[in-house]
Amino acid sequence: MRGKQYKNKLDAKSASEGIQLAKENAKSLLIDAELLFENGRFERSVSLAILSIEESGKSSIIRTILITDDPKELKKEWQNYRKHTAKNLSWILPELVTKGARNIENFRPIFDSQSDHGQILDNLKQLSFYTDVFLSKKWSIPKNVIDKEIAEMILLSARILTDKGDNDGIDSEEGLKLWIKHIKPVWQTSMSKMKYAIIGCYKEAAELGIISHKKVTEMTEFLK
Repeated sequence: MRGKQYKNKLDAKSASEGIQLAKENAKSLLIDAELLFENGRFERSVSLAILSIEESGKSSIIRTILITDDPKELKKEWQNYRKHTAKNLSWILPELVTKGARNIENFRPIFDSQSDHGQILDNLKQLSFYTDVFLSKKWSIPKNVIDKEIAEMILLSARILTDKGDNDGIDSEEGLKLWIKHIKPVWQTSMSKMKYAIIGCYKEAAELGIISHKKVTEMTEFLK
């Protein structure tokens, strides 16, 4: 039986648990999607790959909830946590990488509030699950909408996002305590302050042995 959904603040311990479980479930969904793809069940493979992408998208939302105090903003973030289109925005990441994206400025289109790519993926998920009817009384069925090429593209996004989710300890309880310490004071201020705070967070995490020093270098390069 489903209990009442939680909508209040999180501490580092509960946030870490939520992030780790989301990552674990994202990988599990991807494995199932891969099995379906290997057996030619492309439409169902896409469905589960999109669900995997959505689970991967929960981590960043949980980190935001962790440093949010304002009740209205907190309510909004919990809505995002449970809203499909807010969790699947990163599915265009492979396309951006192909076009040369290497740092945070190149990845801004992922978070463009005017973009409809989140809705596009959600529509694709619906088409891979259900029959429907469109203009001119044209009916659709998943097996006629989803082909191998589409499935390969969505699976690639899911693979990249699950790999990207291995954050090397920064999402541990101790890592998230540092996240609160460094990020919360500058949250929703200037981008330069945010970048500086993130680098500071990663440096201290490396000094404490929570993450590798290599991760500090990678994040510094990414934030340039």
